[in-house]
Amino acid sequence: MLRQRKSKRERRESRDLALLRYRKQRNRNLLAQPGVHDFIIVMDGMKAGFNVAKIFRSAEAFGAHEVHLVDIGPFDPSPAKGSFKKVPARFFEKFEASYNDLTARGYRILTLDAACGESLVDTVLPEKCAFVLGHEEWGHSFEVSDYPDIGCLSIPQFGQVESLNVAVAASVVMFEYVRQHGAK
Repeated sequence: MLRQRKSKRERRESRDLALLRYRKQRNRNLLAQPGVHDFIIVMDGMKAGFNVAKIFRSAEAFGAHEVHLVDIGPFDPSPAKGSFKKVPARFFEKFEASYNDLTARGYRILTLDAACGESLVDTVLPEKCAFVLGHEEWGHSFEVSDYPDIGCLSIPQFGQVESLNVAVAASVVMFEYVRQHGAK
């Protein structure tokens, strides 16, 4: 049976409800407490409607300290299953502001890229590190060469696909961090 396309009115109502949920959860996020681990997830210019909420869900499950959202608009928090209100979110218009905040607090910043030579599983992750995840199609919003102190890691893959879904990659890197630093 084919699914019937929603009318314009139904799509608008659905979008309005999602925006209402976002505003409500964002207000509740003001009370969120940092997770038990010292890693931070930086979502850099991602499509608001696809993976953002799913990454919040994993960040809460793995005890992320906080999540930075760089140039990301409102998103439907439903797929986060309540995690958006539990993990501290910090909002930035440009990556540079997030970068400055992280470096001032002593975080080692690492990007994920399938083309990097250094493997996630062969790298000892520092206690205080931030993982930058870019847009699935366009990558990061910044030139990596402008930030020579940012490291780059890849997740080992053995199939023919070029890369993992960004929410899956985020979960893999969070798991590896927790594996290395132990459950707290």
